[in-house]
Amino acid sequence: MIKVLSVFGTRAEATKMVPLVLEIAKHPQIDSKICVTAQHRELLDQVLVPFGIKPDFDLNLMTKNQTLTDVTTRVLQRLAPILGEVKPDMLLVHGDTATTFAAALAAFYAKVSVGHVEAGLRTYDKYRPYPEEINRKLTTGLADLHFAPTQQAKENLLKENVPANSIFVTGNTAIDFIRYTIAINYRFNRDALNNLDFTKRIILITAHRGENKGQAMEDICRAVARIINDCPDTFLVWPMHPNNAAAVPAKALLAGHERVLLTEAVDVFDMHNLMTRTHLLLTDSGGLQEESPSFNLPTVVLREVTERPEGLTAGTLVLAGIDENNIYSEAIRLLNDKAAYEKMAAVPNPFGDGKASERIIEAIISSKGAAC
Repeated sequence: MIKVLSVFGTRAEATKMVPLVLEIAKHPQIDSKICVTAQHRELLDQVLVPFGIKPDFDLNLMTKNQTLTDVTTRVLQRLAPILGEVKPDMLLVHGDTATTFAAALAAFYAKVSVGHVEAGLRTYDKYRPYPEEINRKLTTGLADLHFAPTQQAKENLLKENVPANSIFVTGNTAIDFIRYTIAINYRFNRDALNNLDFTKRIILITAHRGENKGQAMEDICRAVARIINDCPDTFLVWPMHPNNAAAVPAKALLAGHERVLLTEAVDVFDMHNLMTRTHLLLTDSGGLQEESPSFNLPTVVLREVTERPEGLTAGTLVLAGIDENNIYSEAIRLLNDKAAYEKMAAVPNPFGDGKASERIIEAIISSKGAAC
């Protein structure tokens, strides 16, 4: 038996770890335990509860106005005794959150092997995205197995002298998750979405990155207002994270508009089923950049750099930055140029085929002697 402890704490992590956890449960060779840090309590539970996933350990560390230092130190302190109790052969972490780095560090201190899901993403700019770029680079230094979602991610790791035999190109588990969330004749959990006029072209926007606060967010909001005003056959939907930096400028520029819905954050089921009905996505989210090609959904990225260059190369994404005029022009081009839109929508997803979880498990089992 291989003892595996999966640790995650945010909704974004959960959506990518749940398919892996569900797949691990099918394998009698693996004794699976789950620990959540609850870095984002309510949003995390939105993913776990529908699948009946009950963590074996819950650090429940979220507090109001918590800082990165708070999260990092609490994970280290509270995870240590759990590692001592479980004595796992491997600890699995995902991506690039404070939970990811702190859990990997705690495992290192306990001399427990670390498997890093979604390894190798890079912008090579320590503050964009902040703090994710440094979290994932530090986690790379602590990990024993690196589950790179793409060949490009593997190449990034090789450039950093990560041993080739410790890297496995698996695809992204985000794509695995989609098969659990989409339903025919789906009824949204958030009532406002059930009342949308889907005869109009839906523009979906999410914007929450820390580096997009202030002037950048105001520019994004002004661009979106111009797009909606100039395209009367469109309807804008903007679900907002509880601590969304966009709330003030978005409400100032868009609240009350007859073709705009500003709503609270939606769960992943509503989000995915909304994406199936969406015409154009504007986002600064990393996860949505990976998922949107599976919905044939052209995507305008509201960031100046992205750690998902595969989407730019394949043509599923366009990088607009945070300049008002650039965002406006890229969105208008896709709304008005049918050929450009259809070309972008037809590109296969470069981030995975929905079988990443199986490949990760195969790698864990085959590497047991070396890594565990």
